[in-house]
Amino acid sequence: MWVYLNDRFVPREEAVVSVFDHGFLYGDGVYETMRAYRGRVFLLEKHLARLERSAERLQLRMPIPREHLADLVRASIERNRLQEAYVRVTVSRGAGEIGLDPALCKTPTLVIIAKAFLPYPDSFYSEGISIAIVQTRRNLPEALPPDVKSLNFLNNILAKMEAIAVGAYEGVMLNHRDELTEGTTSNLFVVQNGRLCTPARECGILDGLTRGVVLQLADELKIPTEETRLYVEHLYGAEECFLTNTTHEVLPVTKANSRPVGNGRPGPITSRLRASFQTSLNGLLERT
Repeated sequence: MWVYLNDRFVPREEAVVSVFDHGFLYGDGVYETMRAYRGRVFLLEKHLARLERSAERLQLRMPIPREHLADLVRASIERNRLQEAYVRVTVSRGAGEIGLDPALCKTPTLVIIAKAFLPYPDSFYSEGISIAIVQTRRNLPEALPPDVKSLNFLNNILAKMEAIAVGAYEGVMLNHRDELTEGTTSNLFVVQNGRLCTPARECGILDGLTRGVVLQLADELKIPTEETRLYVEHLYGAEECFLTNTTHEVLPVTKANSRPVGNGRPGPITSRLRASFQTSLNGLLERT
């Protein structure tokens, strides 16, 4: 495996970062996870635009222009001779003296990792997965802006640990108002009375790119949608439920807190949206 580190490709074994890097010391940095299909990246421009917005919120200088970064993402896929790929771009504050002042770090650290994408089991989509409503609360938006994809991921890790402990695949967090927000790496959707509902951004969620695609596809399919405030009882009473993110696409949920969702099988709206996503995928990949 070849990893792009700062200004060159290096073998995986040589891809090392200083112990004084503030990404390591304080989680001070941002990242994006992408997926490539047949060597072409899903929503590459939007991913890199969001990376820039996250960096801007942290007053973190991007080390290279977006166009050059896009070229490096493509080069990482090609260098590793990949077609179906997982790509992660990380930008940290960089190495500096110990202390919280960002001015201590003169040069950001840039890392691009591209590796083979391993498909999820077919059963995830034919039978659905289980989720658990965890005790760990979503960070207050006023404390850590949810639109920033930062390296400070401890909130999500704690939630994931809880989910694993009860045998669930994904943990879903509530906010301080007991509203449903999102999973540890996913956005949440439920179907009620034929209407597709998802937590509003005001609930403290990351507005996922796949979430946006699904809302657009639902509109094209004439499925009514609503971005709203949802509670645990809405999940328990839902006809269907699914999660979205870049790697999962549209992932059915058939059990929540050990209770069946709907009839305990992936529902028709979930299946229609997953099929529509697959059909529309070619138009969502970067042009070559």
